[in-house]
Amino acid sequence: MKAVILAGGKGTRLRPYTASFPKPLVPIGDKPILEIVIEQLISSGITDIILAVGHLAELIMAYFTYGDKFESRIKYSRENEPLGTVGALNLVKNELRETFLVMNGDVLTDINYQKLIENHKQSGSIATIALTKRSVNIDFGVAKLNESNNIIDYLEKPTIHQSVSMGIYIFEPRIFEYIPPNKKFDLPDLVKKLIKNKETVKGYIHDGYWLDIGRPEDYEKACMDSKTFKGEN
Repeated sequence: MKAVILAGGKGTRLRPYTASFPKPLVPIGDKPILEIVIEQLISSGITDIILAVGHLAELIMAYFTYGDKFESRIKYSRENEPLGTVGALNLVKNELRETFLVMNGDVLTDINYQKLIENHKQSGSIATIALTKRSVNIDFGVAKLNESNNIIDYLEKPTIHQSVSMGIYIFEPRIFEYIPPNKKFDLPDLVKKLIKNKETVKGYIHDGYWLDIGRPEDYEKACMDSKTFKGEN
């Protein structure tokens, strides 16, 4: 199986840590985030990897070269202009003729990739999205209205529970039937289009560690967690 890792973002929310080098090379402990992700994939048997790069791509390519030191095969896909998280896949469409994995390059998790892949294949779905549970506290009184603006319920500082995307996806090549060429197209656009066309999109609930390193506080937490986080499958 091939994996496409999205590593082309500018990491603007993570400044000042990304002021001089790309977000995927920000260190967690003694390794860049992206190196941890790649090593996890390799340990799961996924050794054929495509890095979708953009911002400061030369630094990423210089660090990972073609994967020799990781005992893997690493190729690169570089955007000339932003195509979105899914639109960028069109650049490597001919490489993705079988079931493949797509993920963000800034995710720390202990998910079992092989179980995720097996679950997807057994489901027969066109796409599977790895999900985790998150709770959001609302620090206000929340009123529920009917069509006449009559308050029919009132909750004081409720907690909302949701299943959120982990930024890890398993796709069948048929998704390219739904991705417009030469156009910016993101993952939410694709999922909505698949659902609208009555395709089966499955969710895979992961009850374990997950951290999306998008903000300085997330990065600081990741650095603290790295002392105990091993990412073993």
